[in-house]
Order: sequence, then structure tokens, then C-alpha cells
Amino acid sequence: MAKLKTSIETLIKFRVTILLLIAVLMGLAGYQTVNKLKIDNSLTIWFLEDDPSYQGYIDYQEKFGSDEIYVAMFPVDNVFSEEENKNLKALTADIESLPYVKTSFSLAKAKYPLYANNSIRFSDLYNPKRSEKGLKSLFAKLPNLTSQLISEDYNNLFFYVQLNPTPTIETKRKAILGEITATIEQHFTSYHLTGPPVLNEAYSKGIYKESLLFGVLTVLVITVLLLFLLPNKRYLLISLLSVAVPVSLLFGIISSMGFALNMISMLIPTILMVYSVSDAVHIINIYHKEGIKNKNLSRIDLLSITVRRSFTPCFYTTLTTFVGYFALFLSPLPAFKNMGILTCLGLLLSFILVYVITIIGFSFMSLNFEKVKPVLALKTFNQTKFISWLNTFTWRYKRGIIVGFSIVLLVGLYAVTKVKIDTRSLDLLAEGKAKEDLRIVEKQLKGSSRLQLNVSTKDGSTILSRDAMLQLENFQNKLEENPLIIAPVSVIDIKSFLEKRSPILFQSNISEEQIKTTLSKVDNTDNSFFKLFSKDFSTAGITLSLPEMTTSELEKILEDIERDFEASFKAEDYDLKINGFAVVFAQLNKFILETQFKSFFAAFFVAFLCLLIFIRSIRTTLLVLIPNVLPLAILAIAMSLLDIPLDVSTAMITPIMLGIAMDDTIHLVYKYRRSKLVSETPKERMDNAMHYTGNALISTTIALVGGFLIIASSATPSVSDFGILCAVTVAIALITDIFYLPALLKQLDR
Repeated sequence: MAKLKTSIETLIKFRVTILLLIAVLMGLAGYQTVNKLKIDNSLTIWFLEDDPSYQGYIDYQEKFGSDEIYVAMFPVDNVFSEEENKNLKALTADIESLPYVKTSFSLAKAKYPLYANNSIRFSDLYNPKRSEKGLKSLFAKLPNLTSQLISEDYNNLFFYVQLNPTPTIETKRKAILGEITATIEQHFTSYHLTGPPVLNEAYSKGIYKESLLFGVLTVLVITVLLLFLLPNKRYLLISLLSVAVPVSLLFGIISSMGFALNMISMLIPTILMVYSVSDAVHIINIYHKEGIKNKNLSRIDLLSITVRRSFTPCFYTTLTTFVGYFALFLSPLPAFKNMGILTCLGLLLSFILVYVITIIGFSFMSLNFEKVKPVLALKTFNQTKFISWLNTFTWRYKRGIIVGFSIVLLVGLYAVTKVKIDTRSLDLLAEGKAKEDLRIVEKQLKGSSRLQLNVSTKDGSTILSRDAMLQLENFQNKLEENPLIIAPVSVIDIKSFLEKRSPILFQSNISEEQIKTTLSKVDNTDNSFFKLFSKDFSTAGITLSLPEMTTSELEKILEDIERDFEASFKAEDYDLKINGFAVVFAQLNKFILETQFKSFFAAFFVAFLCLLIFIRSIRTTLLVLIPNVLPLAILAIAMSLLDIPLDVSTAMITPIMLGIAMDDTIHLVYKYRRSKLVSETPKERMDNAMHYTGNALISTTIALVGGFLIIASSATPSVSDFGILCAVTVAIALITDIFYLPALLKQLDR
């Protein structure tokens, strides 16, 4: 106690210096944040560099070209208009002159093969000298290719821009998008632009805007709530500083260390602010209660009592919340790892600074603790009477409460098995121009994301043999039967086109060598957007399009492709490799499931140990732990009933909610255990604990719910779901703490 008093006296002695130091650090942190804070929603934050799927994706881009493809759609009166096609040719020349562009593809470049005099030559697919009827007839003979160039109603032209595979694409995406957009606008006034680079840039813009919006809204909501929740308006400034200082310093550290915000870490400010204000409210309530009870104490003695009575529960609540976030470090996804580490750093800052700020703040105040109401109050609601009613209710109906809540717990455990694991890419994007353009383009084009299938001979021999072509044709026919696979393009399309125009070309009496020679010449450089062969002709490529879909649908498509390949090719002679972002994106389900298991069970185990050390009784620890599992069980029920899946946002919810749900429990149990020293019954101890901490429990829960409801206001569906689920879970955690936990301890504790 003497050392504590000495520490408090020292803190107060140098309070002006400390406040100046904090102000300087906040200024530096603000400068760093404004000038160096980055947004990064690139693929690298979701996958480890040594992950086979991700590495395969990188290798694919190096060999076959970047998957960073812009897709533009130009509404026109008639796709066969000579003027529109002149504009398309001019645009092609300007786009391909840009240093970061590998190639482009459109009706201005597309060519088709002609066979004459035992050789292949290529002619422009669009020729203004042809009649419209002749062009439509020609296009109908290459349906998979031409469907990627014009819409079915002949009122839209499609234009593709493929970037060079380079790591600078992520850092320069905004500038590249601006230059490509400006180039397009020089030739077409009306257009819709989509594709992975556009969507990723839209993600980044949305993250930046919402992180700022969430920060402002959180401060406003917390301020209003504090006017209701604090025992006196004089504590308002202390509470707000307890929120602002840790968050600003954390962001200064994040910016200085080169970390970037993403759609996960953008939630850190709101989460940290509501956590900080929760601790501040607990400390303030204890200080105010002890001030009213002990009017003759000196300031140092009162502060010492406040620190002693708040430190242990606040330390353990910080520890359990810390564990919940640190468990995310066990996730295989870098985005979750960074979220866990950065939030844990913020929690440590908050825990230390909330005591520094509250002690210094209290030192400037008078010791007048008359019983005053908050600045704002609800006349129809009296917390003291409500807590008295709770104590009576949980004693009178304790058995019924235990049975009812336990049944819900069992139902929730069953509901866990019914929660889907799925990520829908469109749910990661807020409503806006990028999302609307994607819908418009996909309505006409049917699919905007690309997948490359490479079929190779195992022995390295050519794949241009008659037998291989038959198997490849069978494979492509099966792919075309899949309703979610759009327009597969391969050498089979060219071969079929040539067969219709020159039936003699592939007849049975034509030698194998002549067929190989003919087919080897159909891979035209102007059509390089669709890679038909490898350089040594041991591999044939099939390029297909997919609409935006969920990870589970992607998994199903990949399984279907594998099945169709096995049914078409001899497994001992051929290999299939599926490349493209869709393959990597489909792996998210596996990583999300792994995150849940590792993070939750690690958090649960450490939380159990923390409670056991804190309570020092296995029986009581188990009784206390049960109500903290119930909110997660109800969370599972809500997710299964509302059909909300675990996705990249909600994947981290269970370890986080376990840590936060235990906070109120620890404050309540701390006072419950201290009352044991006076040999009261479990009922009397719990009633006393509820009266002492009940107001703070309700206040902090309201603050937490308010913070998470701000996240729920997100325009990004996935983030909004996360906020709603967290708000509901925190509210349920309070209900279990004030009903289920007291009933269990009153009935079963000894």
C-alpha cells in the first residue's frame, strides 16, 4: 500500500509534465498517421507466401500474364458501327502504349484463322467491308470468343486490359486506375469499368472512408452515452481522454512501423475506444462510490483504494480480452495475425494510460462526492431498483433460470454445426459505382473473373495429337454444360471453326503430323489474351469466365472441373492445373475454419487458466465459465437462423467475443469473492456484488453495444454483419451475467 501511495504521489507531482509529454506524443502520432497511414487490401494480406495455392497463383501470373485485368463495357447503338470500332482501335493503341500494360483485347484486335494452300493465316474478326448479316454469321461460328467481345443484343462492346505481373501493381493501383480511366474517357464518354483492380481500389477507398466515419461516430456515441452513464459530468473529459490518447498513439505506432489498414484492422479504433471507455467507467464508478462512502479520506488514500479495488478485475478483463485477440495470431491469414498483434498492443496502451489519465484527472478535482445524477437521466428507469429486482428474481426462480438457459446452451452447441463457412466477394464491397458497374457488366458479359485451365502431357510430348484433341474437346463440352462456367475458350474453338469452313482439314485420312503442324499455327499473338498453348506445345490452355460467387460455390466448381477432367482424360497420361485468383479465393473457407478452431480453443484454454488463477476454485471456475460460453452458443443460433456465414470478417468473432464477454463476469466475480471474507452465503455475496458493480456492468455493456452498432452501420455487408453479431453477443453476455451466473452461483456454489 505504501509503494502504491508513493507511485500515485509521484504521478501527481509530475502531472503537468506527463500531460505535456502525452500531448507531444499525440501530436507526433497524428502527424505520422496523416502522412504515413496506408490502406492495403491486396491478396498478400489474406495468404501466406509459402501457401501452395498462393505460390501457384504467383507462378501462373509469371508464366501466363497477370490476373489484374480491367474489364470495360461500352454501351453503343450498334457494335458493328465503323465509327465505334475506330474509337476502339484508337483506344487500343493508347492503352497498349502505357508501360504497365501487357496487352489488351477487344473486337479491335480479335482475329480468326483462315486455311488456304496448306497454311493458316489470320484475318480481322471485324471488317467494316462486310455486311452486318455477314458479320453476325461469322461471329456465330465462334460463339465462346465473340461472347467475350460483344453483348447478345449487339449494344455493348467489351474491352480488356491486362497488366504486367509486377509487385508494384498493389502500391500503384490508384494511379494506374486513374490513368486507364482517363485514357478510356478520351475515346468513350459512356462506359462501365470493373475487374479485380477496380474492385480492390474500391475496397481500399471504402476502408479509408469508413475508418474515419467509424472514428467520428464512435466518439459522438460514446460522449452521449457517457452523459447517461457517468455519475457526474465532471468525469466526462477524463473518459474521453482515456479513449482518445491510446487510439491516437496506437495509430502513430502503426503508421511508423509501416503497417496498413485493411477491412479487418479498420475496426481497431472503434473496438479500442469502446474497450477503453469500459475500463474508465469501471474505475470512475469505484472512485465515486468510495468517495461517497469514505468522505474523510485524503485524496491519496482515496486514489489508492480506487486503484487497489479496480486493478485486479481490470487487469484480468484486459488479460482475457488480450487473449481473445492474441489468439488471432494463430490464424494462417496475415490479416488476422496483424489484427491480433495491433489490437493487443492497443489494449496494453489502454490499460496503462487509463490509470495514468484517471489518476491525474481525479487529482484536479475537488473531493465533493454529493450524490448527483448524470447530466442526462431516464426518469422511468432506476438502476438501483432494477438490480434489487434482479437479485430477488434470480433467487426465487434460480432453478428455472438454470434449466432454461442450459437448454438454450445445448441448442446453441448443436447450432454450431449448422453455421456455414462462406465468403461472398460482393459482401466485401460497399454499395457504390464499382459495385453497380460490376452488376451491369456481369448482366451482359455473364462473368467477369478469369480462370485458366492448363492440360499437360505427363511425359512432355505434344498435346496436338488427334487423340489428345478428342479428349480436350470432350472436356470442354463438359465444361460448357456447367451453368456457372462462362464461355471456355481454347484451341477446340479454333479447330471447330476450321472444321466447319474446311471439312477436309481434320478428316481421318489426314496425317497426324499435318494436324499438329496446322494446330500449332493457330495461337495468334493478337489473340494472346487467350493463351492456347505453352511454347513447347506440351500444354493446352482453356480460359473461362466465372460470375462473382461465394467461396463454397467456387469450391464446387473446382471439384466439378476436376471431375470432368478425370472423366475426359486418361489420368496416367495427362495433368490438370487450375490457375487464377478464384483458386486462391476458394481456399479461404479452409483458412477461416482453421482460424476458428485454433483461435477459439487457444482463447478458451487460456481464459480458463486465467479464471482459475483468479478464482482459485475449480468448481466456481466451471460455474463462471458456463455463462460465458452461452453468448457464443446464442451467436451460433442467430447465425444459423439468419443464414449469416462465417466469412473473412466474422471469422474472428468467437475468440474476440469470448474475451469481451468475460469482462463483466470478472468484475462481478471479483466483488463476489471479496465478500466471501465476511462469511456470507452465496446469495448474500452475489446480491452485494450486483449492487456494487451492477451499474458499471450495465454502463459498459451499453457502451460496447453502441460501439459495435456503429460498425453495424457499415455499408459493407460483411462488416455490418460482424457489428450486428458482436452487439447482440455483448448484450446477451450481460443478460447471462445478471441472470444465469447469479442463479448458478446461488444454487450450486459453496
